[in-house]
Amino acid sequence: MEEPIPHRVVHLNGPQIRTLAHPLRARLLGLLRVDGPATATTLARLLATNTGATSYHLRQLADVGLVAEETDLGTGRQRFWRAAHDASTWRPTDFDDDPDARAAAEWIETHQLRFLAEQAESWVAAQQTAPLAWREAAMIGDATLTLSPTRLRALNDELWDLIERYRQDPALREEPEAAQIHVFLASFPRAEEIR
Repeated sequence: MEEPIPHRVVHLNGPQIRTLAHPLRARLLGLLRVDGPATATTLARLLATNTGATSYHLRQLADVGLVAEETDLGTGRQRFWRAAHDASTWRPTDFDDDPDARAAAEWIETHQLRFLAEQAESWVAAQQTAPLAWREAAMIGDATLTLSPTRLRALNDELWDLIERYRQDPALREEPEAAQIHVFLASFPRAEEIR
């Protein structure tokens, strides 16, 4: 049996979250995490920007340890970059004493919500031409629960543990028709309920 792939998670600090709170940097890191190592030229083409801007922002991400040069792939002047981690995490309270980092975290959360909406809309537009098995398996839904903060935290931890079990199982990637799947989790209290 194949060994599970370790999941590298970085708990973002203030400088990292402030650096990541930029549209191009967030997209660069996302592409490197999903598609693997790439050159600044390739990333610029994929993101419809110029190589100079892409190179600059990759170096900014590297300065705070979010991306790294993939030295095994580069030849001569061609530099490959890779994500240094598979995922980023933080708690909203991590930056209570740092207004700039708190604003950066809020920007990233808003950016992630826009990305969720874009991906969901893309699926809805494409689903009628997708194979039946994918149309029957995909889901967009919501639920309302009544929980304490402690129970909400436990629910989130349990959901992430389940996702991690699926992610670490190498046999799942070898199944026929296997494809990358977006899983977005958002669990938060109704604003009008919090006093």
